[in-house]
Amino acid sequence: METVDVAIVGAGVVGLAAAARLAPGRSLLVLEAHRRYGVETSSRNSEVVHAGLYYAPGSLKSRLCHEGRRRLYALASEGVFVKKTGKLVVAADDAEIPALEALKKKAEEAGAEGLTLLDGREARRRVPGLTAAAALWSPETGIIDSEDLMGFYYRKAEAAGAMFLFGSALERVEPRPEGYVLSFGPSKEQALARIVVNAAGLHSDKVAALAGIDVDAAGYRLNWCKGSYFRCRKDLPIPHLVYPLPEKHGLGVHLTLDRRGGIRFGPDIEFVEKLDYDVDPSRAEAFAKAAQRYLPQIAAEDLLADTSGIRPKLKAAEGVFPDFVLREESRRGLKGWINLIGIESPGLTASPAIAEAVARLLPS
Repeated sequence: METVDVAIVGAGVVGLAAAARLAPGRSLLVLEAHRRYGVETSSRNSEVVHAGLYYAPGSLKSRLCHEGRRRLYALASEGVFVKKTGKLVVAADDAEIPALEALKKKAEEAGAEGLTLLDGREARRRVPGLTAAAALWSPETGIIDSEDLMGFYYRKAEAAGAMFLFGSALERVEPRPEGYVLSFGPSKEQALARIVVNAAGLHSDKVAALAGIDVDAAGYRLNWCKGSYFRCRKDLPIPHLVYPLPEKHGLGVHLTLDRRGGIRFGPDIEFVEKLDYDVDPSRAEAFAKAAQRYLPQIAAEDLLADTSGIRPKLKAAEGVFPDFVLREESRRGLKGWINLIGIESPGLTASPAIAEAVARLLPS
């Protein structure tokens, strides 16, 4: 049985970031159920570098988003494609302006930088064809190539000696005084790890349950929230991201750019019980209607079904927006077990800061 200092369950962007941060000076094993890294949420998202506009002041989402964003932009020198594009959050009519002003106030209280309220004329100058009574300009928002980022973390972790076992789903956890015996893979191989980092994304609540945690009592139960995307076939001269005001469960169908300047609209919101990444082409009409709120020239025939992703949302009471769970579980009698649960947006942006937070949680 292999014995390691640290085992990480999950090789999404957060697990990879943690592996890159923790591997130097330690024996480290990464277990991943899929045949490669980043197959689920990490490669199926908007690829936005968030500026921290939407998160409660002082929350983990807010603090780690700001720290992570600065670290990500610094990775441009390491060959990772990352670019500040700026973003406009649009008040489509006068009735939405008070909500836009409230968003700016809250975002600044949480540490968002460089925010400016623009009148409709200036917003339309920056994005031709835009419908806007006003807009909030966020210069720190940008885009990143998630595959570049994950490849960077993976190579850094491997160079430091991390062992990656793909196709090795965790099946069983046996707590022992000296650590945790992990059983995994089709042949039920085993490893003993002094420290375990649960970075299993969509399955992190189930992994926590394997360690003996009552996930409902702990508030760790996840909902799966699917979001689809449609690609725009029009070649529009739009240099910035464009968002509507946020909605109940998300940020609304927004316009994002890829590294080649291509335009996507999404995601929408659909709570699901199973992993299904198909995109229903008939949703083009609803996507066009949402986009027309700020870009009236978009029609359903301009949109092609693209991809979808599923976000791990923590269950919560009405009107409550749960924070990330980053917790070392000694208080539950599980010393050295570190749970990362509910890591949805801005998890990609926050990934290097989450890795630093995990390093601080390691028991001596």
